[in-house]
Amino acid sequence: MSLNLLLASTSTVHGHPYLSYYKDAWTAHFAEGSGSVLFVPYARPGGMSWDDYTAHATKAFEAEGIPMRGMHTYASPTEALADARGVFIGGGNTFVLLKTLIESGAFAAIDEAVKAGMPYMGSSAGSNVAGLTVGTTNDMPIVYPPQFDAFGWIPFNLNPHYLDPMEGTTHMGETRETRIREFHHFNSQPVLGLREGSWLEVRGDNVTLHGSLTARLFEAGKAPAEVSSGALAI
Repeated sequence: MSLNLLLASTSTVHGHPYLSYYKDAWTAHFAEGSGSVLFVPYARPGGMSWDDYTAHATKAFEAEGIPMRGMHTYASPTEALADARGVFIGGGNTFVLLKTLIESGAFAAIDEAVKAGMPYMGSSAGSNVAGLTVGTTNDMPIVYPPQFDAFGWIPFNLNPHYLDPMEGTTHMGETRETRIREFHHFNSQPVLGLREGSWLEVRGDNVTLHGSLTARLFEAGKAPAEVSSGALAI
């Protein structure tokens, strides 16, 4: 596969505008090509229409001179991708996203285009679907997709918005680490916890962590390990 991916933990970090914390990365990622970047708004189940969500992303992209159009405005995913220089899937609910991708036919069409080298960017839910499965999302399964298998472009799962245990907290619920250990009771693939403000760059088979923070790598039967920014994540 000729992969060309940016997989971000989130679209917005505290105190900064939408997509601004890694703007240099995504502007360079989508700099070439004559078509528009195709925005996929399917992860939003309510509170914001697909048109409004697309307009929100488009404002950020067009401010950098990059045209954008929503996938839902085309007659078919095939037609949409024929006009695209790249694809950006935004955040929201991962289960809603995967269900809509599959049922609309966009899943297969995007998979084929990205494997052929089309630049792809995901944020949160859009990053989750790049992994092997969506089994380590933080989202509630408010709908039932036909499968939990995701695109499988990277050989592990992601846990965007990864949170470390807070020292001195009185919260008695499970931590993210506990949830991922539960996942490994039934599943063998590694899981990378992406902290807020981190993103992965994937070029072919090479996966590199970017941002000011480390990421937390979980492998079944092993102690968690910290991955430094600038290092291979897996």
